[in-house]
Amino acid sequence: MQRVRMSLPYYKELGWEPVVLCVDEQFVTGFKDELLSETIPSDIRICRVKALPAHVTARFGVGSLSIRSYYHFKKAGNKLLAAEKFDLVFFSTTLFHVCALGPYWKKKFGVPFIVDMQDPWRNDFYLSKPRSQRPPKFWASHRLDKTLEAYTMPHAAGIISVSQAYINNLTERYQQLRSKPTLLLPFGVSAKDFELVQHKNIPPQVLNGKKKISVVYMGAINSFFLPMIRAFFTAFKNCISNPNDYHFYFIGTNYALHANHQTVKLIGNELGVGHLITEVPQRIPYFSALATLMHADVLFVPGSADSDYNASKIYNNIFSGKPIFSIFHEKSLVRQAIEETSAGIVVCIQDTDTAESLSKRIEQAMPDFSVLHLRKPALKKERLQKFMANTMAKQQVNFFNEVVENEPV
Repeated sequence: MQRVRMSLPYYKELGWEPVVLCVDEQFVTGFKDELLSETIPSDIRICRVKALPAHVTARFGVGSLSIRSYYHFKKAGNKLLAAEKFDLVFFSTTLFHVCALGPYWKKKFGVPFIVDMQDPWRNDFYLSKPRSQRPPKFWASHRLDKTLEAYTMPHAAGIISVSQAYINNLTERYQQLRSKPTLLLPFGVSAKDFELVQHKNIPPQVLNGKKKISVVYMGAINSFFLPMIRAFFTAFKNCISNPNDYHFYFIGTNYALHANHQTVKLIGNELGVGHLITEVPQRIPYFSALATLMHADVLFVPGSADSDYNASKIYNNIFSGKPIFSIFHEKSLVRQAIEETSAGIVVCIQDTDTAESLSKRIEQAMPDFSVLHLRKPALKKERLQKFMANTMAKQQVNFFNEVVENEPV
C-alpha cells in the first residue's frame, strides 16, 4: 500500500491516470491508520470493494482478506475493464491471492499486468523446518500460494520488487519471465509525510521521557535479525561503561494484531540487559511512528547477512535526521544509502563472518556508538533525492511505459 500511496500525488503529472481498487476499510480486521487517507490527493479516483465478513469466514478457518475479497475484486475489476480503456493493471500488495486475477483480466480484456513483489508470495522457508516450528495451516496455505503463483507469474508483463533475490527466484522458477522487464525498487520516503507530522504536532509514542539516551528500532523483527540483535547487545554489554544511561525501544516487532511475544526482550533477559529494553510487539500508527523516530536520540537498524535484503524502512530513518547505527551486509543497498547520505554507522557483515567475528566487529564500533547520540548527521540532501517518493514514482512510470511498449498488441 505504501508504494502506491506515496506515488499517487505524482502519477498524473508523469502521464498516468490512476484508478485505485481497494477493500473498503469496514471489512478490514487488521491494523488501521486513519490519517493515511489525508495524504491521498482529492482528485484520485478510488473504487472500494466489499469482502466476506471475517466473523463468517472464520468459522471455516479462513481469515485472509485477499481470499475474503477475491470475488468482489473480480466483479469490480470486470466492471471497470469492460466500461473503460485501461493500459495496465498494477498489483502492489502483499495480499497476493488477488494477483491471480491478472491472467484472467489479461485474457478477457487484453490488459497486461505487473506484480510488485514486496515479500515472497510462495515462501519455502518453513519447508525445511520441523512441524513444531511451522505456522498454523502451513501446508494448506503453502499449497495454495504455490498453485496461484505458478498460475499467475508466467503471464506477468513485468516485475517490480524491493529485493533482487525475489526477482531472481521468480525468473529461475518461471522461464517465461526471463524475457520480461524487471525493476529493483525500494520504498522511498515522502517529505509530505514528515511535514504532516510537524503540521499536526503528532507526539511520539512509547518513549517514556526519562533522561536516558533513547535508542529506537521501528518495525517487525524477522528471525534473521535475531543473530544481529544478540551480537549487538553482547557487544554493548561488554564495551559500554555506562549501560544504564541507555534505554532501547523496539516497537511494532510483530505483524500480528494482538501479538504479545517479546522476542528481543527475551534475548535481553538472557544477556542481563533486559531491564534496558522496552519491546512493544503491536504496531503503532504510521505517523506516530515517524514522530517517534524524530524524537529518538539514536536509531538502531539490525539487518541481515543476506546481501539482497533491503530494509525499505531505512529511508524514513535517514530522513528523520537522527543518527543511525546499523548492521548490514557489506554489499547491501542499505549500506550504500546510509554511507552516501552520511546518516550514521554501518557495521558490515561479510560472507565469511562467524558469530564470533561479527561480534568482534560490532565491539570495534562501540566507541563510535557511545557518542552517536551527540551527533547530528549533516545529511547530504542532494543525495537523498533518489530515495524520494517523486523520484521513485518516476521510475515506476518509466517502467510502466516500458512494459506497455513491449507488450504485443
